Amino acid sequence: MAKPIPVTGATFEDEVIKAELPVLVDFWAEWCGPCKAIAPTVEALAAKYEGKLKVCKVDVDDNRELAEKHDIRGIPTLLLFKGGEVVAQHVGLADEAVLSEKVDEVLARADQPK
Repeated sequence: MAKPIPVTGATFEDEVIKAELPVLVDFWAEWCGPCKAIAPTVEALAAKYEGKLKVCKVDVDDNRELAEKHDIRGIPTLLLFKGGEVVAQHVGLADEAVLSEKVDEVLARADQPK
């Protein structure tokens, strides 16, 4: 079963920007209660969309430069990347249905011919 992939400044380009699939990136921190609360939902999305969506996690304490680059002002922040660009975002807690809806919208756009 797919699990979120820990990503750092050194691996972000390859894992997220150059990814073939759309990528959901969870910006979080160990001390953040809401981040811990949303973690099972992020893991469920990784399993639910296995083969269609890549799911990554960025610890903002260990990767401040990534958080600053992507203008992360509150955590948890979930960014959806497609083709190396942010196409959707969600800040704060959300249940699986809300996040699945955002992912489904991005995947539907991915399936449309160019």
